[in-house]
Amino acid sequence: MSPRSADRDHAPTVAAGPLVGTDAIPAWLRPLTDNVDGVTDSVNNRGGDRTRLVQAAFRRGSRPASVLVLFGGAFDSGDGHAPPGDADVLLTQRATTLRNHAGQVAFPGGARDPGDDYPVGTALREAQEETALDPDEVRVVARLQSFPVPPSGFDVIPVIAWSPDPGAVRAVDPGETARVVRVPIADMIDPAHRFQVQRTVMGGRVYRGPAFWVADMLVWGFTGGLLDAIFDTAGWTVPWDTDDVRDLADMLEKTGQR
Repeated sequence: MSPRSADRDHAPTVAAGPLVGTDAIPAWLRPLTDNVDGVTDSVNNRGGDRTRLVQAAFRRGSRPASVLVLFGGAFDSGDGHAPPGDADVLLTQRATTLRNHAGQVAFPGGARDPGDDYPVGTALREAQEETALDPDEVRVVARLQSFPVPPSGFDVIPVIAWSPDPGAVRAVDPGETARVVRVPIADMIDPAHRFQVQRTVMGGRVYRGPAFWVADMLVWGFTGGLLDAIFDTAGWTVPWDTDDVRDLADMLEKTGQR
């Protein structure tokens, strides 16, 4: 998600939950759309009371934004609630030449613009601008609760969507976006691709969170934490080594991200 100019007024309160009938949602996504509060609970339980206090304090000065969490794949998985073999999620990677957050991996999205049908319209507009996604090929199925992201100054509502085939997505502006990737869910939940990253300052830990190494990209921070919570809530998580903790600065240097 990249910053955009927008009014700083708070957006109207938006209720979380499904946006379409159950029959219109793939069975493998229903554990997520039926329990959107589970994502929030997963994030809060990871961070504890400190996370809740930071969220409450930060929201007062934040800007409304939304991101599109777009899952691709067959409607029927053929295996109950497990995602189908072709299931993927759409991610973008910022250009490594940018001054801020170079190489960062994110969901397509950004700040609410005046006149947006927020948050869904914002997420779809930004996704189209960043990835050439055709909104007509996307079925929006649910909204999650908002999450404050202090480093970017946004209060973000993730919009959950599905498409049997999002089509030929691409980086519309290479100066801003280096890559647009449909990452297989099977790769993301593979325990071999999962670990935690940690940042320390003066010997004290200031950040620790879940991360993924997929498609030659380090996925961490807001994006990595939200995906971790989504996978847990949807019941897709495969046990992985949470004791595998790697230094964030080292990982960013290796990947050219900052």
